[in-house]
Amino acid sequence: MERLENDPYAGARLRMVAEQIESRGITDARILAAMRTIPRHLFVADENRDQAYEDYPLSIGHEQTISQPYIVAYMTAAIGPRSSDRVLEIGTGSGYQTAVLAGLVREVLSVEIRPGLAERAQRVLGALGCGNVRVRLGDGNLGWPEEAPFDAILVTAAPESVPTALLKQLAPGGRMVIPLGAAGWDAQRLVRLTRMADDVRTEVLLPVRFVPLTTEEPRLH
Repeated sequence: MERLENDPYAGARLRMVAEQIESRGITDARILAAMRTIPRHLFVADENRDQAYEDYPLSIGHEQTISQPYIVAYMTAAIGPRSSDRVLEIGTGSGYQTAVLAGLVREVLSVEIRPGLAERAQRVLGALGCGNVRVRLGDGNLGWPEEAPFDAILVTAAPESVPTALLKQLAPGGRMVIPLGAAGWDAQRLVRLTRMADDVRTEVLLPVRFVPLTTEEPRLH
């Protein structure tokens, strides 16, 4: 991934990692290094750039948000990314989580249902030199079956139950991290599913609040 020269947000990014992520127990050196490097401010709306490194989610338009930095780091750590992994991301959004994954694994395939978000994410990811990312416009509930199986699947919007198609696309030993439940602080939980030899192990990680995983057909323009 290309680095930015004379980045005015470099100090804010270092403070973000130290104060919001390391201090809360994320210790994976590769994840911390990626988040110190990736220019999060390029993945938010221009009017929100001065808030890009703060400890809360931000609107990215289209009734979607970019997750707070800690949640991005936590979910990334929860899938246990390995440099040899192929990862499916459901919900490209602005592309920030995609960029974090791209610095850690062999390939990221990301599905976004909203054309405007998919197009913008592709532009920013391309400008940063994320050559191991592919973004597809489509319904995330269906995954990317022709490219399955995946070593890990990370879902950044919440269905009420695990989409069957996604579970089928998880490789043996693969991990899926997904928020589940209806919208609201008390209703959703972040869950990790691990495909074992004979079944799927389920772990509840923490309460979260995500936008719903939409199932409507994408509208091209």
